[in-house]
Amino acid sequence: MENKPIPVVAVFDVGKTNKKLLLFDQNYQVVWERSARFMETVDEDGDPCENLESLRLSIFDALHEVLRKHEFDIRAINFASYGASLVYVDVDGKPLTPLYNYLKEFPFAIQQQLYNTYGGETVFALETASPPLGSLNSGLQLLRLKHERPDLFRHIAHAMHLPQYLSFLVSGQLCADLTSIGCHTALWDFNKNSYHQWVVDEGLVNVFPKIFPGDTAFESTFLGKSYLVGVGLHDSSAALIPYLLFFQEPFVLISTGTWCISLNPFNETRLTMSELQQDCLFYLSYLGKPVKASRLFAGYEHEIQSKRIADFYQVTTAKFRLMEIDWGIIACLEAEDHTTELKSFEKIDLQRYDNYEIAYHSLLFHLVKAQVAATRLVLQGTAVSRIFVDGGFSKNPIYMSLMAREFLDIEVFAAAMPQATALGAALLMHQHWNTSTIPANLLELKLFTSHNIS
Repeated sequence: MENKPIPVVAVFDVGKTNKKLLLFDQNYQVVWERSARFMETVDEDGDPCENLESLRLSIFDALHEVLRKHEFDIRAINFASYGASLVYVDVDGKPLTPLYNYLKEFPFAIQQQLYNTYGGETVFALETASPPLGSLNSGLQLLRLKHERPDLFRHIAHAMHLPQYLSFLVSGQLCADLTSIGCHTALWDFNKNSYHQWVVDEGLVNVFPKIFPGDTAFESTFLGKSYLVGVGLHDSSAALIPYLLFFQEPFVLISTGTWCISLNPFNETRLTMSELQQDCLFYLSYLGKPVKASRLFAGYEHEIQSKRIADFYQVTTAKFRLMEIDWGIIACLEAEDHTTELKSFEKIDLQRYDNYEIAYHSLLFHLVKAQVAATRLVLQGTAVSRIFVDGGFSKNPIYMSLMAREFLDIEVFAAAMPQATALGAALLMHQHWNTSTIPANLLELKLFTSHNIS
């Protein structure tokens, strides 16, 4: 007698580097996973960008593959991907342009004209919770096409952020979602809780599909089988979902990777210009509520400086991974001058340190000083009792120990939640396919306590 297929929800987790398809069972354990990487292509200006056609084909190839696996019964599908990336399609749903890189240089004149028309850079940035970030303000990418390529712009029937385009590929349903719109896009007026006036005035509001709640599910068929398909989510917002489900008391999540993003869903105080200038902004949760966030490029800085240390002392970076904290070294570093500037360590001559252990402690010491300053931006005015750190730095004993020492009045936890982004997207589909109770053991926490240096 054959075993019954396992009911699963499938989640496509599309990062800049890794693209994954994961299957979660009814207890939200990963029962199957496939990962892929694609070579970048270039746009019409020769700038690197995502290969959108390869990504599109991989979605269907992966679905074909899992459908051939008779041990699984796919009940629902959802998507999470990086933000600040728009796909422009014609009336037939076919992309009209490459998927432009959010790091692509943006014309200063177009940006400045927009600011001047709508109250100046400061007013505009505060209203949209969007620091001036060029192409990272994805709404400006569409404005650029209207100004620079009017013939192409006239053929754009719809503009979708990447998570919603991926959903559209499978569901056939055009949609927009607040987690994508609310992520430093310059599209949303956080005071009025609607598209900003410039989006209306420029005629762009009609290009964006209807906004659906983040937990919406569309009925769809693929290869003769019916599914429920989610609208897709911005990845940072998806990673926050499990914590919102499990914890009601105020907390901050520091999601660490290339970017280290401090997210406080309990802080709705208005942004100040000082905060914006320090890369503090608002995201929108899947419920449409503001989430105060600060960003720090600390994972990237850690990678670059770790390699510098390894090269200087002729060791591999693997030496650093499980290094335990030496409080004696930290006591010596405390006596040195230090700032909260992210790049302060790169200015230090490594000849100052006798060995790689001291140098690596110094790197983490400086990174944590910068992280604490960034996280405090979202803590102000809220009674947060816990900080959860997930991602790469949660596994670093030196980083976690120093963080606990900096936040003496707040419990600091290393959070182990495998595939947090994909899990968040999966959990948001729960009501549509899973009659079981969400397990309470999906999250492992390790408390780090402070250490006083005499």
